[in-house]
Amino acid sequence: MADKVILLVEDNADDEALALRALRRSNISGEVVVARDGAEALDYVFAQGAYAGRDASAKPQVVLLDLKLPKVSGLEVLRRVRGDERTRRTPVVILTSSDEERDISESYSLGANSYVRKPIESNEFVEAVRQLGLYWLVLNKAPAR
Repeated sequence: MADKVILLVEDNADDEALALRALRRSNISGEVVVARDGAEALDYVFAQGAYAGRDASAKPQVVLLDLKLPKVSGLEVLRRVRGDERTRRTPVVILTSSDEERDISESYSLGANSYVRKPIESNEFVEAVRQLGLYWLVLNKAPAR
């Protein structure tokens, strides 16, 4: 499982720290790559820009994607990931503070695999991320890429 990568797309430093702590506590081996805006996330996914030297065939096991991001919105990141044949099957979980029905509906319309509202309490947030990591890296069986 050491070759598995989680792409965490999060612009809030506190939420990033909580998510990283939760994944470490779960003893999930593998790498967590953090993108702090939508443009950086797209660069990583498509191995361009600062990530141009990265092996583009190595896809993240799951993308944990915030919606309210600088530069490129989370919904636009999702739209581009789903719109490209190379990445359309990459699991994308929306992990956001938005509880707006239009965000939920559009996320699923664009092909999100799941929509998780960030709990307000830090302990609940840590537990939610821990469970997401365990599910997507340990329990879920992904198709061959």
